[in-house]
Amino acid sequence: MRILLFTACCALSLAAADDPKEIVRRALQRNAHNDEISRQYTYLQRDDVRMLDGAGKVKHRDLQTIDVTLLEGSPYRRTVARDDKPLPPQEEKKEQERLKRSIEERRSETPAQRQQRIADWDRRRNRERENLKEVPDAFDFRLAGDEQIDGVPVWVIEGTPRPGFKPKSKEAAYFPKVKGRIWVTKSDYTPVKIAVETLDTISIGAFLVRLGKGGRIGVEFARINDEVWLPKHATITASARVLLVKGYHFDADFAFSDYKKFSAESRIIDTGQ
Repeated sequence: MRILLFTACCALSLAAADDPKEIVRRALQRNAHNDEISRQYTYLQRDDVRMLDGAGKVKHRDLQTIDVTLLEGSPYRRTVARDDKPLPPQEEKKEQERLKRSIEERRSETPAQRQQRIADWDRRRNRERENLKEVPDAFDFRLAGDEQIDGVPVWVIEGTPRPGFKPKSKEAAYFPKVKGRIWVTKSDYTPVKIAVETLDTISIGAFLVRLGKGGRIGVEFARINDEVWLPKHATITASARVLLVKGYHFDADFAFSDYKKFSAESRIIDTGQ
């Protein structure tokens, strides 16, 4: 029986290696698994957003670092630095006051209110993942090569829009307007890098933001605690229009660091008292 199971597993693995669509399907399953584990982690997020003029020069820059932690069952985001410097005393005081109010509000919730808050968070997360289920049917995939990322062997798979694909959800409506590549580990089918390019203008965020043709989005992942791959770096370069009125060019860089597995004792939040 063990030999039969081993043979079957080998056959399935070889079949997946020959079929880029199956590799992507397994990568999406693995990504969902990693996403569940990510709920146990706190981290720092450094957002660097630069608005550009027509010549590509920076007109405005917004650089801030945000501490993302779990507060009574759901995430809480607190700005801890701006322009890579500690917050000015007045702004830090406001952040501490806001944190204190949030702690008091969440701790005074009824069980039903707490359950509803966490359910709302879960609903938003699940909605973001739902559209990914349509990826295997939305694109034609091909193996574009083999590489190594941080010493880990990966498949490189290229995806282009499949003619005739009809999105089932609003969230997947932009799939026919993008192409991309995904880097997937050969050992456990984990996606460790993603690159997307827009082929036409796409709408995101309930259609309030539109990214123009030629925009590029990239995400890289890092292995944390030898148990999960979590985002370490993301970039967006595009022309955009907000509320369908204001157009601009921007270049955004997001860095994720200082991952810590959450427990009641692992992170003590200072409320200034």
